Amino acid sequence: MKKVIFVTGASSGLGKATSLFFAQQGWNVIATMRNPEKETELKNLSNVFVTRLDVSDLPSITTAISEGIEKFGHIDALINNAGYGQQGLFEAISAEKIREQFEVNVFGLMDVTRAILPHFRNRKQGTIVNVTSGVGRITVPLVSVYAASKFAIEGFSESLSYELESQNIKVKIIEPGYVPTSFHERAATDFAFDPALEDYKPFQDEMNSLFSSFENENIATPSDVAKIIYGAVTDQSHTLRYIAGPDLEPMIALRNSKSDQEYMKIFRNQFMPEYFK
Repeated sequence: MKKVIFVTGASSGLGKATSLFFAQQGWNVIATMRNPEKETELKNLSNVFVTRLDVSDLPSITTAISEGIEKFGHIDALINNAGYGQQGLFEAISAEKIREQFEVNVFGLMDVTRAILPHFRNRKQGTIVNVTSGVGRITVPLVSVYAASKFAIEGFSESLSYELESQNIKVKIIEPGYVPTSFHERAATDFAFDPALEDYKPFQDEMNSLFSSFENENIATPSDVAKIIYGAVTDQSHTLRYIAGPDLEPMIALRNSKSDQEYMKIFRNQFMPEYFK
């Protein structure tokens, strides 16, 4: 019997790369997205079923899961990938935008997970992979709201893993570093800006310049991350966290090897030494 994977946010970036990679490995793929009518590539693959799912729309979640099970008979693994990154100064981000960030990245992910758990419990097996971010472990300036949403999923996933192991259901976390996808294009477009916050301008200009210099350094591609997700689903281990990016690996190692005070001193000296003399 062919294995079946259910992917959210499959229209582009990591979700699409993951859907394609699993399909190439012979899996049946339920590739979900908000606007499936716009998808062309995945629809041409015989072992891929494309359907609508918006993580902010609960009926679309339950419908997509039912349709996927009807199409392929069962689901073996869920990839919670859908999400976006709200960036900018915290003071420049409205309360509505903060709630929207959590509705998509946290509550939407929880709703998809809750909806699929009865199916996994009935089958007494399953794997849930939650795609978080490097900033779910390593924070940087100008991503406070996005980082908060990813820290929330890190904690949720770790606690949930204890509960679901009792049901033979595994929980995995994928932590990508910087990956060049349309995700970052949207983040740049939605970057929160308030011209009244002139006090921050020198700091913000400096941070924008610094981040631009990072983008072409040692980074992973969407295909690289898709392979790590595949490994997490198929390795049969109880490993919880998987780092997906050579740029992130040394930062995680630093965080794990230093005290919190030492770690913060190193990062503050890297990002803004003039403020911590």
